[in-house]
Amino acid sequence: MKFLIDAQLPRRLASQLERAGHDALHTLDLPKGNRTPDAEIVALAATGHRVLITKDADFIDSLLIANRPDKLLLVSTGNIRNTHLLELVEKNLAMIVDAFSDARFVELSRTNVIVHV
Repeated sequence: MKFLIDAQLPRRLASQLERAGHDALHTLDLPKGNRTPDAEIVALAATGHRVLITKDADFIDSLLIANRPDKLLLVSTGNIRNTHLLELVEKNLAMIVDAFSDARFVELSRTNVIVHV
C-alpha cells in the first residue's frame, strides 16, 4: 500500500511503514516540506494513489465534499508520544490495510480502528 504522511506525524512513521513493506512518503520529503499546502497534499495523494495519514480533521471535509483524497486515515489519538503512536500503528497495521480494501475513510483512535462507510 502507498501512504502519504502529513506534517503533524513523525517521519519515523514513514520508515516504520516502509519496513513493513509499504511505500511511504512524509511531507518533509516534498519540495516544500511541511509547508506544503493542504491542496497540494490532497492532489499528490490522489494522483499517487496514496492513503493520506493525518491528524488534521480538515481533510475529512475534502474527502466528503471534493471526493479527494481517494483514501484517508485519520489519527484521532489526541496528544500521544511518538513511540506510543508507532506502537499503535504497528499493532493495528494489518487491520488498517485490510479496512482500505473496502473503505475510503478509516480512523485510528487510542483504542480501536474505526471504518467509516
